[in-house]
Amino acid sequence: MAADIGTGLIAIGASLAVGLTALGTGMAEQAIGTAAIGAMAEKEELFGKGLILTVIPESIVIFGLVVAILIIGLAAA
Repeated sequence: MAADIGTGLIAIGASLAVGLTALGTGMAEQAIGTAAIGAMAEKEELFGKGLILTVIPESIVIFGLVVAILIIGLAAA
């Protein structure tokens, strides 16, 4: 029974690592995307910069996924 609780807590920790980083990234992309669209409405040549700035927060989700994999990997060891 104790192993089942431990396994469940590991799963919850890993899911929180990915889920909360995805939520934070979504909120960041919302603000950045809104500003990028506003800037592109005034100057079309800012499309490249706006695209790059919109993609940058995606690395946060990748870090959350790495942390989740580490949590699961260390628990299995």
